Amino acid sequence: MPTPFESAQLNLKLFELRREPVLREARAWFLMEFNPESFEELTAVLSGERNASFRMVLGYWDMAASLVTTGAIDGDAFRAAHGEIFGAFSKIQPLLEQLRTAAGEPDFCRHIEAVVMAVPDAPAILERRRNGLRAASKARQAKAVKSPQT
Repeated sequence: MPTPFESAQLNLKLFELRREPVLREARAWFLMEFNPESFEELTAVLSGERNASFRMVLGYWDMAASLVTTGAIDGDAFRAAHGEIFGAFSKIQPLLEQLRTAAGEPDFCRHIEAVVMAVPDAPAILERRRNGLRAASKARQAKAVKSPQT
């Protein structure tokens, strides 16, 4: 088990990595614009120009979560520092089994899933995050339609 200091150091390093410009942009898109409501919508994204962003975001979070599942970071400390993982996972969780089957990757996002689902009320948290992020996205879209930029 890592010491609290070791967990803190690794959590700070993960936060630092999140600031990389390309990953930051991909994360913003993933959280604010990516809202698949069906497997067909998901596959449309995966076959388009945002495929790299999709893979970058989930690859980052699965790598980060693997530090918890392998014991390098305390799970509670990680979840306290990186609540965004719940929002990211909420986007794919309803379609995850279909995605794993279609891709032939039964372990896709297993570390994210393990870290997030370790929280007793994870299903309720995921539903709240998914609904909140979708509502925020729709509100931004509506606002953009009302006041187009010149």
